[in-house]
Amino acid sequence: MPGTKPFERLPTSVIPVNYKIQLQPDLQKFTFAGKETISVQVKSSVDKVVLNCLDIVIQKAVYTTNGQETSNASIDYSKENETATLTFPSPLAVGSGDLALEFTGELNDKMKGFYRSKYTTPAGEERYCAVTQFESTDARRAFPCWDEPAVKATFDITMVAPKDRVVLSNMNSISDETSPDDPSLKVVTFGTSPIMSTYLVAFVVGEFDFVEGRSADGVDVRVFTPLGKKEQGEFALEVSLKTLPFYKDYFKVAYPLPKIDLIAIPDFAAGAMENWGLVTYRTTALLVDIKNSSAKAKQWVAIVVGHELAHQWFGNLVTMEWWTHLWLNEGFASWIEYLCVDHCFPEYDIWTQFITNDYTRALELDALKNSHPIEVPVGHPDEVDEIFDLISYCKGASVIRMLHDFIGDDAFRKGMNVYLERHKYTNTFTEDLWRALGEASGKPIEDIMGTWTKQKGFPVLKVTREIQGDKQILNISQEKFSADGQKEDGDFKWMIPISIATSSQPTKTIEKVVLDKDSLSVTVAAAKSEGIKLNPGTVGFYRVQYSSEMLEALLPGIRDQVLPARDRLGLESDLFALAKTGQASTVDVLKLFEAFENETDYTVWTELATNLGAIGVLLASTDHLVHLRGFAKQLFGKVYASLGWDAKDNENHLAALLRALVIRVMGRNGHEATVEEARKRFKAHRSGGEQLPADLRNAVYLTVIAHGDEDTLNDMIEFFKVQDLQEEKDRIQRSLGAIKDPALIKKVLEFSIGEHVRSQDTVFVISGVTGTKTGRELAWQFLQDKWSELFERFSGGFLLSRLVQSCTEGFTTEERALEVQSFFEAHPAPAAERTVQQSLENIRLKAKWLARDGDSIGQWLRQKVQL
Repeated sequence: MPGTKPFERLPTSVIPVNYKIQLQPDLQKFTFAGKETISVQVKSSVDKVVLNCLDIVIQKAVYTTNGQETSNASIDYSKENETATLTFPSPLAVGSGDLALEFTGELNDKMKGFYRSKYTTPAGEERYCAVTQFESTDARRAFPCWDEPAVKATFDITMVAPKDRVVLSNMNSISDETSPDDPSLKVVTFGTSPIMSTYLVAFVVGEFDFVEGRSADGVDVRVFTPLGKKEQGEFALEVSLKTLPFYKDYFKVAYPLPKIDLIAIPDFAAGAMENWGLVTYRTTALLVDIKNSSAKAKQWVAIVVGHELAHQWFGNLVTMEWWTHLWLNEGFASWIEYLCVDHCFPEYDIWTQFITNDYTRALELDALKNSHPIEVPVGHPDEVDEIFDLISYCKGASVIRMLHDFIGDDAFRKGMNVYLERHKYTNTFTEDLWRALGEASGKPIEDIMGTWTKQKGFPVLKVTREIQGDKQILNISQEKFSADGQKEDGDFKWMIPISIATSSQPTKTIEKVVLDKDSLSVTVAAAKSEGIKLNPGTVGFYRVQYSSEMLEALLPGIRDQVLPARDRLGLESDLFALAKTGQASTVDVLKLFEAFENETDYTVWTELATNLGAIGVLLASTDHLVHLRGFAKQLFGKVYASLGWDAKDNENHLAALLRALVIRVMGRNGHEATVEEARKRFKAHRSGGEQLPADLRNAVYLTVIAHGDEDTLNDMIEFFKVQDLQEEKDRIQRSLGAIKDPALIKKVLEFSIGEHVRSQDTVFVISGVTGTKTGRELAWQFLQDKWSELFERFSGGFLLSRLVQSCTEGFTTEERALEVQSFFEAHPAPAAERTVQQSLENIRLKAKWLARDGDSIGQWLRQKVQL
C-alpha cells in the first residue's frame, strides 16, 4: 500500500455538548443557509477552536460565556484537513460557553453531505428534494462540527422549508409553524436527540407519501415513499414491525427513540444509512411492488431493513470509538440481519444463502496479500471510505457467526446485553465486546478473537487420518491460506474453534476442539467406513484441505445429498479455492461439479454458477470457452428441465430464485431453446400481452440482449425510459452491457453517463459490460478516457472503488496488469488505492492459474463436450 496521508484527530481542548442547528435549503438555487449555537466545554484555555468544515463558508463566529460576548473570530480553512480554525482575539476561559456560527453551503449533487436529489411528480414535473448522507465524514458539509464518532453531543434541529413539503429529522416534530419572515415557508422544530455521533444526524425536505404502524413494543414506524406509491412501503413496514420487537427481545434493551422513519431517496450512493430514527434507503432497498417486484428484490428489502434497524442499537446506541473499529458496526449488523430475516421469513433458508452472499466472498478477498485486518488503523477520510468493504462487512459477519456458534446463543445474548447496557450512549473498542462476551461465556474470547481481527487472512486446515479399529485419529495442522499458494512471510497463527462430524450423521457434532498451536491430533469414535467432515454447517472461517482418500469418502454425500446443502457447498468452495492456488487440480473441480447433477438447492447452484463464471473469465481469451459453455449447459440441463419456465402451484420462495438463476445461466451460455423462449416471452411482455413474472425478468432481459442486435438494444433502452419502478429500471440497465457487438457496447458505456441514468447507477451499468472479454476491454478503455469525469463524480466514495474493481480485475495477462498499474500511478485515486492493488494481484493470479491449468481444462472439456 502507498504511504498513508498524515492525519491528526481534532484537538480536545474544546468539546461540544449540544448543537442547536437551523437550516434553510433553497431548492431552486441549490444552496442552504444555516445558523447554529454549539454549547461547548472549554477544557483548557485556548484562543483557537478547530472543527470540521468542508464546502461551507462561515460568515460569523462568536463565543459567549456568562453573558459576555467575545468579538468575531477570524476564520482559516484547510481543504486538505477539512477543518476551519476559529481564532479569537483572546483565549477562551476554561468552563462552559456557546459558540454561535452563521454559514452558507451548497446543496451538492455528489450524494454526500446535505445534497439534492431529483424526482418526478405524478404529474410529470421534475423537482428536487434535499437529503443527507453523513457517514463517514460528511456532516461537516452540512454544518461546522466535531465530525468524529467519539465526540458525541445532543442535537436540536430546526428546518425552514416550503409549507407543502414533508420535513423530517432524527426526532419527532415538536412544533410546526408558519415562518414570521415568509408565509410560504414553515419552521419545523424537532425534539432534542439522545447523545449521538454527528454521522448519524439526518434531515430531509421533499414530497413523500407514507404508511405507518406501531410496533408491539410501542414504537411509531413510518415508511416514506414517492408520491402516489405508498402501497410500495407496506412490505418494509411489515418487516420493521416484526424486527423492532425481535431486537428488543434479543438485546433485552428497548429502542430508545419515540419513532423511527424509513424513507426511500431517489439518488442514494449506498444501499441504506442507519441515521438514528430516520433511516434513508435506495428505493430498491425499501420499496416492493406486489406485481412487479421479484422474490429476490423482496428478500433484499428484508435483509437491508434488518441490517439498518440492528444499527439502531449496535452503532447508534453504542458507537465505535474510531473508524478502526468500523467492523463492530458493520460486521455485527451484517450477521444479525440474517438472524432477524430467518426469524421473520424461515422459508428463505437465509443462513445457507449467507455462505455465498458473505462468507465465500470474504474468504476470496481475504486470501490476497493486499487484504487487510478486520481492525485496520485509518485516519484521513479517503482511508475511512476504503474500509467499507467485504472485510468489514462480510468477514466481520462471518467471524461473529463463528463466535456465536462457539459460545452458544444463550451466552451470546447475555454478553450482548452486558455490552449494550454497559456502554450505551458512549463509544467502544473491539476489546469491550470481547470482554462482555467473555464474561457471559466464561471463555477466553479476547484471546481467541484477537487472532481473527488483528491480523489479515485466515487459515487452511490440512487433515489426514489413521484408522485404528473403531476409532479414527485425525491429524490437523494450520497454516495461512494464500491466494498464490505460496507461504507468506510472517508468523500467522489463529485460535480456531473446530467442530467435527461424520458423513452418516453430518448435522451431529461428535467433537469440538480449539486449535491454538500449529497442529494437533484428535481421536474420534468412528468406524473405518465413516467419512469425517470438519466444519459442519460451514461456520468456521477457514478452508479445509483433506487428504485425497478423506475427500473421496465424502463425495457420495454430495451425489445422494446426505450431506446438508451448506456442507455440499463448503466442500465445493474449498476445493475450488485450492485449485485456484495450484494446490488442487481445476480438472478435479470440474469432475466434482458433475457430482452436483441432481442438486436441488438454490444456494449451491448459485455457488456453482459463480465458479463456472470465474473459469469463464479465465478462459475468455482461449478457444476453450465454447466448450465450457457447453459444459455449463450440460450441468444445468437437468435442473432446467425439471423447473421449466412456469411457477408450480404452492411453489416456495427458493424455487422462484432457482428458476431465475438457471434460465439466466442457460440463456447467457446460448442454450437455443432458452434463447428462443426468452425472445418469445419478451416480445409478448413488451407489446402489452402476457406479462413476464417479475422473477424471470432479469434472466429474460439478459438473454434477449446477449443474443440481440442494434434494434434489440435500442428497443430495450426505450423500454427502460418509460419504466416508473426503479427496480425495473435497474433490471434493464444492468442487463444492457450483455450486448456483444463492440460498437453497441460503446453505446451502452456512453449511455451510462448520460442524462437517463442516475449517478448512483452509472457504476452498475458499466459493470454490466464487463461480463465478456470485449466488454472488459472496452470498459477499461472507457474508464481511462473518461477518468476525470468519473473521478470527479465518485471521488471519496465506495462507488469509485467498485468502478475501478469491475473495470480491471477481469484481465488475465501481465501486460494488462502493467497497463493498469501504469495508469493509476499517473492518475492516483486515494480512496481506491487498496482496490487497485487488489485488482493487480487478482490479474496476476489469473495469469498464473491460466498458465498452470488452462490446457488441461481445455483437454478435459473437449472430451466432455461434443460441439
